[in-house]
Amino acid sequence: MVVLINGTNNYNFYSMRFVWLVFVGLLAAMALVLPRMNQPTSSSKEAPNSAQASLAELPEAAGAAARADSIVAFGLAQRGTPYAYAGTSPLTGFDCSGFILYTFGHFGVAMPHSTALLITVGRPVARSEAQPSDIIVFMGTDTTSTIPGHAGIVISGWGEIPLRFVHASSARRESGVKVSQVEGSGYERRFLQVRRVL
Repeated sequence: MVVLINGTNNYNFYSMRFVWLVFVGLLAAMALVLPRMNQPTSSSKEAPNSAQASLAELPEAAGAAARADSIVAFGLAQRGTPYAYAGTSPLTGFDCSGFILYTFGHFGVAMPHSTALLITVGRPVARSEAQPSDIIVFMGTDTTSTIPGHAGIVISGWGEIPLRFVHASSARRESGVKVSQVEGSGYERRFLQVRRVL
């Protein structure tokens, strides 16, 4: 009877010792592994994933869109201002490049007072990708003209048809700052290029 109890006691002692050793081993492993799980790897430091990159760029993109909307709203607020050759002020009137100069200048964006030079500002974009605040440039009214002669500011959203723009027109029938469209008008034949400034 005593041997059986001692045998049982020895078995319990070694069983408990084994359990404690496993438990202490697990604690030690956790102490080594857990701190390393929260540290970024070298590859994540060098190249953030696309979701992080997109979130980082979001404020800048939102700021550019808000600026473009402000330029369009300011340009549209000039509607009804009369046309004046070489004009750059709502008090005396605008010509087409003077209107663009004045509108963008209000937001600190320098523009030339020359339609011929407006075709060199910013970068060209496809007409189908025009978006608000882009500059749209047309040939002159002379049917033989192939050089820039008129310009306006795009007010349509990206890919929107008809492509609409606000401009200072010298048209006899309805001159001054107004909104026109490219498709289905004489501007379609005269279209030269869309330029992105922002």
